[in-house]
Amino acid sequence: MNLNNLKKLKGDASNREFYRNKINKSIVVFSNNEKYKNILVYEAINRLLLSKNIHTPKLIKKNYYKNYIEIEDLGNQTGLKKFKKFDIRNYIKLFKILVKLEKIKNRKVKTLLNTIYKIPTYSDKLLLSESMLFTEWYLPTKIKKNSKKISLKFNILLKKLIKKLKLKNKVLVHRDFHISNIIIYKKKIYLIDNQDAVYGNQAYDLASLIDDVRIKVSFDKREKLYDEYILQKKINKVEFRNDFEILSVLRNLKIIGIFTRLSIRDKKHSYLKMIPYAWKMISQRREDNSRFKELNNFLVKYFPKQIIHKK
Repeated sequence: MNLNNLKKLKGDASNREFYRNKINKSIVVFSNNEKYKNILVYEAINRLLLSKNIHTPKLIKKNYYKNYIEIEDLGNQTGLKKFKKFDIRNYIKLFKILVKLEKIKNRKVKTLLNTIYKIPTYSDKLLLSESMLFTEWYLPTKIKKNSKKISLKFNILLKKLIKKLKLKNKVLVHRDFHISNIIIYKKKIYLIDNQDAVYGNQAYDLASLIDDVRIKVSFDKREKLYDEYILQKKINKVEFRNDFEILSVLRNLKIIGIFTRLSIRDKKHSYLKMIPYAWKMISQRREDNSRFKELNNFLVKYFPKQIIHKK
């Protein structure tokens, strides 16, 4: 590969590096760390999605042993640019992609090395470990005294919340389904960053999309999106609402932890500015909500400055 033909692109929250190949009109993805997930699993999930008529970058060239793959260049029009102005019709298009994802039943996919990758289940243990990124990274920055003891208390509350989930882990979940992981190319919607897919709760990706820190939409408009999605689903609406709200809170606690880690460990400080909005969405879901009673008491006691009331 001629390095002179490559132009480095702005990175994301991962440790991958992206380059635009001007000659091949492609994107080169380098990954020295976690290359099994970032190259092998990424390409395998992409191929699975393509087989189910979900648009995602096609593979052009591969060299796993040199830590890169070359994929289709879809341009720069992310969903963040396209959906900056709220339009429910755009979200309806994304709901249709969620429906396609939910219909996928393949638990095993073949990798570039002809090995079999078994798509994992979004177990309670995995969900808890992700939520605990909040206590591992963010909590110690705000609570200096007895932080370990307080973290243990909070982790117990997280376990209790997870036990309140009703729906089974039976649908394919993208796990990072938000507008920055969507690209508009030739008037079609493409899904990117697919390597973290799991079989999990049907409400998770919807919570990720609607309660997304990257785009500021009023609470009322987000509720309209939720109602629009529910209209087309034959589900237990009480159970789904229960899980949607719990998963939204857990995900945004995780996001706060991840953004803090990106700043402290990786020196990527720009993500910190989104933390206050994550707190706002947590507050909007937990306030006046009986299923979050213990969590509410904890947050009011230890994070009174971060709590934002929705009214």
